[in-house]
Order: sequence, then structure tokens, then C-alpha cells
Amino acid sequence: MENEQIKLSVRQMVEFALKSGSLDDSFVSSNRAVQGTRAHQKLQKQRKQELGDHYISELSLSLPVEKEDISFLIEGRADGIILAEKGAIIEEIKSTYCPLEHISEDFNLMHWAQAKIYAYIYGIQKNLRIISIQLTYYNLDSEAHKSLTNSFDLEELEEFFTYIINKLWKWFRFIQGNIKIRNQSISALQFPLKSYRKNQREFAVAVYKTISEGSNIFTQAPTGTGKTISTMFPAVKALGEGHISKIFYLTAKTITRQVAEDTIKLLMQKGLSAKSVVITAKDKICFEAESSCKAEECIYAEGYFDRIDEAVKDILTQEDVLSRDIIETYARKHSVCPFEFSLDLSLWVDIIICDYNYVFDPRAHLKRYFGDGIENSGNDRQYALLVDEAHNLVDRSRAMYTAAINKSIILEQKRYFKNGNKHLYKILTEVNKYFIDYKKTLDGRTSVTQELPKELCKLLRKLAGHYEELLQQNGAALNEQALQLYFDILFFLKISEIFDEHFICITENNRDLTIKLFCIDASKLLQEKIQKAKAAVFFSATLLPMQYYVYMLGGNESSYTMRMASAFPRENLGLCILSGISTRYKDRVSSVKQVAKCINSAVKHKKGNYLIYCSSYLYMQDILAEFEEYKNDYDLLVQNQDMSEEHKEEFIQSFHANRAKTMLGFAVMGGMFSEGIDLTGDRLSGAIIVGVGLPQLCLERDVIMDYFNNQKGVGFDYAYKFPGMNKVQQAAGRVIRTEKDRGIVVLIDDRFNQLGYKKLFPKEWEGYIVASNIGKLDEFITSFWK
Repeated sequence: MENEQIKLSVRQMVEFALKSGSLDDSFVSSNRAVQGTRAHQKLQKQRKQELGDHYISELSLSLPVEKEDISFLIEGRADGIILAEKGAIIEEIKSTYCPLEHISEDFNLMHWAQAKIYAYIYGIQKNLRIISIQLTYYNLDSEAHKSLTNSFDLEELEEFFTYIINKLWKWFRFIQGNIKIRNQSISALQFPLKSYRKNQREFAVAVYKTISEGSNIFTQAPTGTGKTISTMFPAVKALGEGHISKIFYLTAKTITRQVAEDTIKLLMQKGLSAKSVVITAKDKICFEAESSCKAEECIYAEGYFDRIDEAVKDILTQEDVLSRDIIETYARKHSVCPFEFSLDLSLWVDIIICDYNYVFDPRAHLKRYFGDGIENSGNDRQYALLVDEAHNLVDRSRAMYTAAINKSIILEQKRYFKNGNKHLYKILTEVNKYFIDYKKTLDGRTSVTQELPKELCKLLRKLAGHYEELLQQNGAALNEQALQLYFDILFFLKISEIFDEHFICITENNRDLTIKLFCIDASKLLQEKIQKAKAAVFFSATLLPMQYYVYMLGGNESSYTMRMASAFPRENLGLCILSGISTRYKDRVSSVKQVAKCINSAVKHKKGNYLIYCSSYLYMQDILAEFEEYKNDYDLLVQNQDMSEEHKEEFIQSFHANRAKTMLGFAVMGGMFSEGIDLTGDRLSGAIIVGVGLPQLCLERDVIMDYFNNQKGVGFDYAYKFPGMNKVQQAAGRVIRTEKDRGIVVLIDDRFNQLGYKKLFPKEWEGYIVASNIGKLDEFITSFWK
């Protein structure tokens, strides 16, 4: 809130006020932070041995500052204080690879600036009139060091400190002005719709309570309950009352991102004054054909920090909803990188709309918010996470924490460096030999083990070290494949450090040999990320069974759960189970002709548009072959495996009302047309779902099954049944999107009539009909459309 003290580290203070120059994507070693810490500790130990009690290391310093209506607290730790007879010397230690002979007093003015702030705070506290600063540079290659020393009058340091505080004050006064207007608008803000839908108010109240308490909630919210406004409105209210400092709206797909943006615009039309930003992936928003961030290759990277402050103030003054288009417009206007621009804007906005990756993925998370050891500007991570379509996060999180190395890439790199870098060639040969020897022991089999491949990790660390040496010497020395391998190795090693009972090592011994650290259960890792925010709200139309999703998404016994009833009239949905057909893999050849007949029977009674969902591309092709005799009666659309965004949009737009001929769209369950599309009114008359949606049998799914059999005794459910039925529910959910929609859903498979599957049906499916044959199906469909 506007009267709270603003906490800034010395580094943040200096970087904000003085940072200049270009974006820099020059190589930084993966061990750079560790190496820097060791350099600090080595010098500090040496100083202590030389000076004894006259040397103090890692001294915490802080200074409260009042500037008119704003309170600051500046804090940090000085690397070292040398106590001298006539005062003190503030030592700032910096590690570097730069040759020491190239370092002079003007090497990096930011380093002097940080030391000056520490010197001023220490001088004030100790009542010193003159204080010295010693910048010590430690070369990580030679392990030699060099010190530069200057003395400053306290008045001189005060003048410098005041200059920076004044810059901070001007900026934060602008931001606090926005916050004051925001909070006033939120206080007066009413629910933007004419009335609450069924159970919508209860949902909104539960979200507000969850956020204000700092808890988590998991909500099954069927289509039509207004999930986005029911989460965004109470989160905004909590923001205005100071319970949180920022809202993260997390999505899995672009279309749900757009819904979040539209919801914010609706709130603004009703009086909300707030700032939101959409973070678009770097490769999508980059202006350059080749996304290089080197200043000499990109005009948007060159001089970025010289222009960014003006760009940020300009856009925040003129705009509220910072969409991709708006960000690109201002990025071009000020010649700044649009991706980095969006990240910098995120610091000053109220609502951030982004993909799951930016919170949960260890390779992509926003370090300024969710990194380890991050310093936050006084908000103590008071964030609310609104996780839309949360069912998608189960498999997404597994992928986020799974790492793999392929033998073929190692071999290609070995050949590439054969006549080049001898050291790299040697270690690549060793790694390749490891794969060859290991492959021989497998004798054509695939390996699954709970043992971490420690010898491989040891070799990969060595290989990463050689790549780093080459990169430090010449950043352009590695080709694209080598760079990708280097990053894959770093991630593999990162996962190896957290490898525990939630992981397993799988060696796939096919044409290529792949060693994979597979994440079976990411719930603990998700929980660690969630704990870096104040509250999390998980919601989806298909969050059943609830206990499965609470566990898999990092919830616990204290997490709230909520199941909402559908807002739509039950009689608008005609749901029929065709129980006389088995679509199990062993029965597919014998049943495919019956399935084709059932599809024809289900759609022939009413002209319109229908989606036919199949369990796989192969099975869909078999059904289409049998459907040949009926094809002249319908217009057919078929999803293919490599559809572009343009073709996907053409597929969706083909579903329009008042067609001269019934249209059937054949698609795969769990694919691009199973969720996130709205075909309202007469654009869709029904969905025929063939099979229970079980994921394809594979080693990884069997590993998940074995794991959860041991953990909970429900391995098949966790690995196959629950994910499969989620795909079924998502597909069925395409039919009724508004209170005026009417349509049919036909579930083809005898397993739908089994108790274990029926227990997974959402409440809005109650009243379904079971048809034992096609004749009964005809009767039901005819009756429904009368």
C-alpha cells in the first residue's frame, strides 16, 4: 500500500538509479556465483589472518530515509570493513575474468557506487568525517587480486547518496501515485456483471478468503460459472486492501490468456484503474529474425539501459493494459527489446499474465520473483497465483523437471571437434565411450533404475567445464548444436542434484541411446514454488477427482477445495452411454465398423456440426476408413498431426451455423481441439467420444503406475484412468458453452458404464442414459431433438 516503507538493497538502489549501456548476453559460467563466493571468502579469510580484529567481514548495514511522503529502507552487507587508526576502509570485492592490468578506476562505476553507499551508511553510523573505499578485483583465472583505493569526505558521499535518493523518490512518487489511484478505484469497484451466476458469488468469496488468509484452494468450476471473473475480481479486491502486492494469472494456452486480458478490460470499463502486462515468449515477440541479444547485432539491445526508464514511464503514463501489441508499439518507439521490456514492466504493474513456465519451470521462471535467494523490493513475495486450466499443469510439470542426454548428439559433437579443440574432443570421446559401454550391458533392453548415473554426471561436469572454457575465450566458438548440448548438460546436472525418490532414471535403448532423469511426481517441487507466493488458486472445469489434483499440484491437508454446480440447465445436455461396444486396443479391429455406424446414427437426426473425438490418430484413420460408406452424406474435416496455427484456425472457423450439410470434425482427444475452443449456439450440435481417453501405453506411464501403486495403491488410476477421463470431460465440455446451448454427447465404450468410471463423472452429467445398442441410441437422440 502507499504508506508502506520501500525496502531496497544497496545493489537494487544503485542499479535502478545508475544502470546504463546495453543488454549483454555474453557467456556467464554456470558456476560463476559459486566461484565469486569462493573468491570473496578466500580474500576475507586472508584479510582476517593479516588484520585480526581490525577486519570485519559481511557487515550488515541499513539506513532508513524519509523523503517527503515516501519512506525508504536501504540495506545490504559490506564485504569488509578495515578498521584503521584514523577511521575505516570499506572494502568491496569483485571477481572477474578480466586481466587485472586492464582494470583502472573507471573500469566499472557501478562498483564504486555500491561501495560509496556502504561508506556513507557506515560513516553516518560511526560519525566519521573522512572514509576510504577499497575496490578489490580478484581474477578467477590467475587467482591474483588488485586493489584500488580512494578517500571521500562524508559530505561528498552524502551528496552522492542524496542524488540517488532523489531519483528513486521521483520514480516511486510516480508509482505510488498510480497505486493510490488504483486502491481508490478498487475500493469503489463493484462486481462488473449484472448479477452473479449460480454459486459464482460463493466462489468469489472463497477466492478472496483464500488470498487474504494466505492459503491455497482447488476449485472444480464447470463451464459457464465465470471462472476468470470469479478469480480475478476477488484477487483485485485483495490487492486494493493490501493483502497482496501482485497478481500472477497463469495459463497454458494463448486463448485463455486473451480471456484474462478481456476480463481486466471489463473491470476497467467498470472503473478499475490498474496496470497489467502480458509476457510473451522471447522467440515469439523478438523483432529480429535471429534472436541474438548482442549489442553489436541488435539495435534493440544496444543502449537498452539508456532508454528503458523513459520507455517504462511513457507506457505506464499512457496505457493500462499492456498487451503484446501495445508492448511492441512502445518497444519500437523507444528502440528497446520487447521481451526484456515486458520483464522490466512486470516490476511496476499489478497483474502479470503469463505461461505456467514463468513461475514453475526451473529453466524459465522469473528469477526476480521466484528464484532462490532473491531480494524483493519490500513486498516479501506477497503474490497471488491464479492458475487457470490447472489440470494441464500435472503433465506440464513432469516435463519441466525431466532431463535427458542423447548419445547421437555426443557422437556428432565428437566428430565436429575431432580436428578442432583437442581437450573437448578427448572428453567427448570419454562420454561417448561411456554410452557405448553402457549400451553393451543393456543387450538391447531398456533400463529403469532408481540409481543416479553418477559416473555419467561426473563426465558431464567435466564436459561442461571444457565448453565453459571455450565460451569464456570466445562466445562464438560453439555452433548451435554445441550450445544446445551445453544447456542440456547443465539442466541434466541441475536435475541430478534434486534427484530423489520422486525421480527415476530411464535409459531408452532404441535407434539412439537416451539417458533420462524422469520426474514421476512433481508435487513436492510445485509445492516449493507455491510457497514462494502468498496464495494460490487452482481452477478448472475438469479438476476431478479432486484428491488426485490436490496431491499432484502440490496441495496439502490445509488446502481448501470447492466443487461448483453447473450454471446451465441440465436438460440442455443429452448425454448417452453406448455400452455395447469395447474400444480397448485388443477389440479395435472388431469394433471399428460398429463405431462408424454409431457415429452415423448419432448425427443423422439433426443437421448441424459435430466433433468426433478418437483416442489416437491411428484409430481415427481406421474409423474414417469404415466411415467411407457414409461420407457422401456429410462434410468431413480431419485433424492432422502437424497443423499450423493458420490451419487450426481454418478448422475452427469451418464450424458455422446454418450449413447446407451436416459437418463432422474428426479430432484426437487431448489434442488441440479438445479444450480452449468455444463453439457456441448452432456452431456445435454435439460430440461423439470414442473410448475412455487412456494415454497410450508406454514405459513412462507404466513407471508412473508402478510408483503410485507403491505410494498409494492406485497406480492405474493415477497413470491412466484419471488423465484419460480428464480428456473425456474436456472433449464433452465443448458442447454446452452458454445457457442457451443445446447438444448431445455420446460416450462410446462399455467402460463408461462401469462404477469406477461413473464415479469420475461430473455432477452436471447426472441423468445420463445408457443405450445397449444402436437402436436404443436412435431412440434417445430422436427424443432429445424433438
